[in-house]
Amino acid sequence: MPVTTKHMIWAAALMGAAVASTVVVAADHDEADTASFSDAAADIGDLYAFHEGERLTLILTFDGYKLKSETPSYDPDVLYGFHIDTNADNVADHEIWARFGENAAGEWGVQIQGIPGFEGALVGPVDEVVSDDEAAVQVFGGFRDDPFFFDLQGFKDTLMTGTLGFDPTRDFVAAKNTGAIVVEFDRAALSSESVAVWATTGRR
Repeated sequence: MPVTTKHMIWAAALMGAAVASTVVVAADHDEADTASFSDAAADIGDLYAFHEGERLTLILTFDGYKLKSETPSYDPDVLYGFHIDTNADNVADHEIWARFGENAAGEWGVQIQGIPGFEGALVGPVDEVVSDDEAAVQVFGGFRDDPFFFDLQGFKDTLMTGTLGFDPTRDFVAAKNTGAIVVEFDRAALSSESVAVWATTGRR
């Protein structure tokens, strides 16, 4: 993919972002007692890892349950990590790092590096797919409809009555957004048919 002026601006804005940080141990949808609700940008919602054919997709969500009219919680001091173990020793053999940054015009961008099979970093504006056709990789950083499903009222009714009260047509998360970092690349770059994936956030 040609490097445009816009992408170079994002690269400059992201150069000073965090590279070392303290790990935040929490992943939740507003229900975990250990969650840090005051640090929305670093609060992991979900981690998804799936493949379609020979393409592997990783998705990390954060700062969930926002309406479309609300402002996303991007923070240049937060570092997001995907960690991939390919030999079952519980040690990451590949690490993908993502961060957000803001340029002088107040526009937000995202930088993602460490993608298996791709040297360097992909950089671009938030809410846009950024790709490198030669390396067959693409990434996204921005806000999307939260795919998580949860009947909050049914959960409360079940706790109160002791009888299951869930309604599959009632989704508390419907029409709510979440921050999302998406990375897609060829499975062959991992040289393994079986992998373990986990995610972390850190703050400098």
